[in-house]
Amino acid sequence: MKLIQILGLGCPRCNELESLVYAVLAENGLEAHVEKVKDMQTMATLGVFTTPALVIDGEVKSAGRSPSKEEITKWIK
Repeated sequence: MKLIQILGLGCPRCNELESLVYAVLAENGLEAHVEKVKDMQTMATLGVFTTPALVIDGEVKSAGRSPSKEEITKWIK
């Protein structure tokens, strides 16, 4: 099962990214473990210094922006 991490401190853009991830999973009938990461040290360890960020299976897919649904779908599949 994929591990999807949403990195951010809870700003509106971070919450939007979380909603997009859940929408993509539901629309495509996919399952994944989704985790919100608010710990700055963990973010730094992943090499992320701007939020929101999306990490899938340990690979940073985007940081500092909200990716489109299409991008998220491509990364998850």
